[in-house]
Amino acid sequence: MMQRRRFLQAGTLLAGGTILSSLNNSAFAIFKNRIAPSDQLRVGAIGINGMGWANVSAALKVPGVNIVALCDVDKNVLDKRMAELAKANIDTSKVKTYGDYRKLLEQKDIDIVIVGTPDHWHALQMIHACEAGKDVYVEKPVGNSIIECNTMVAAAKRYNKVVQAGQWQRSQQHFKDAVDYVQSGKLGMIRTVKVWCYQGWMRPQPVVPDSNPPAGVDFTTWLGPAPMRTFNASRFHFNFRWFWDYAGGLMTDWGVHLLDYALLGMKADVPKSISALGGKFAYPELCEETPDTLTTLYEFDKFNLVWDSAMGIDNGSYGRNHGIAYIGNNGTLILSRGGWEVIEEPKATEKATKAFAKTMDSGVDLHWVNFIDVVKSRKTEDLHCSIEAGAHVATVAQMGNIAFRSGQKLMWDKEKGKFTDDKVNSRYLMKEYNNGYKLPKV
Repeated sequence: MMQRRRFLQAGTLLAGGTILSSLNNSAFAIFKNRIAPSDQLRVGAIGINGMGWANVSAALKVPGVNIVALCDVDKNVLDKRMAELAKANIDTSKVKTYGDYRKLLEQKDIDIVIVGTPDHWHALQMIHACEAGKDVYVEKPVGNSIIECNTMVAAAKRYNKVVQAGQWQRSQQHFKDAVDYVQSGKLGMIRTVKVWCYQGWMRPQPVVPDSNPPAGVDFTTWLGPAPMRTFNASRFHFNFRWFWDYAGGLMTDWGVHLLDYALLGMKADVPKSISALGGKFAYPELCEETPDTLTTLYEFDKFNLVWDSAMGIDNGSYGRNHGIAYIGNNGTLILSRGGWEVIEEPKATEKATKAFAKTMDSGVDLHWVNFIDVVKSRKTEDLHCSIEAGAHVATVAQMGNIAFRSGQKLMWDKEKGKFTDDKVNSRYLMKEYNNGYKLPKV
């Protein structure tokens, strides 16, 4: 166990999402020589350009985990990743490559599938992987619509598979400690929770003419169930996030991380009402559909939850570019990826104890250790972020986007699992599938 901890702490695999050449086969041999072949796990990754590759890197740090297949619709990305594996002295002759994820799922020796594709592909690929008998690590947000989220939960249950959502903050201790403090009652009655996400490095791309896709890119397959259209460089790769066909902007990209802990801290389920205002205020000339500025209000029984997001600037609340603030009668707890602290309320009759904590651990690495442990034990209750948990917060994030897009204050019917306005339900609960693709009935 001490050797394993030192190995994880050394961080020899991951630096900026790239496997380093300092890792070689002997680094794995310490563990793999002690792990029977029958106990080793084989991973196939679908979508390896961003977080998909970070997940491959984190997976390979776990003793007994091997990469055996990579899939991407961009051959340039595939070639790049295979070269990085070779540079790290990993035997690439044992790693198969695919452009079609369905062929990867036919590979019998794969135990685990990573889904690291754009959001509009998550549901189909996770469900098909479960059908194929694989456990799944699916990137967030788990679904690109509320009905997709519900169907993904049903699929994991039907096929009895372990599915971890990539909300890795749930594996960082300081987030858990902050929630414990919030729930201790020391802050007093909490009337408002503010969640903000100001991301200066995230800006839409310039408007450019449509063009042919780059050589090696199967753009038709990249589109998948999304509407058919001509390739445009400003909508591709990382920038898919800013278009409704493929994703939901900052609300779903960062919101599922931050809203998750707002809900956890308050032990909250779903809001009663949702309203949202925003638009393309900062960059109206750039290539985007989702708002670059958005304020959303969620109404719960005993508190309000406020979401505030902005692209291209970093000066958010409390001098931080992201965070969650639980505002109570005795004090305010501010939580972010950098740590948490309590600011006392000066006139409070009962003082909140000042506290501060930082973290240096890698949430992605710890999230993978947890996932692999549960794959082996089959105790899905031990998952740090089950598909049910991922679907819950993705649904809440989708509610905010739907309120913005509909331009209405929406009421949610918890018992029926839909809005009280059927016109909104028919338009927004499910994304239309195109090009012959259909969401499976589970």
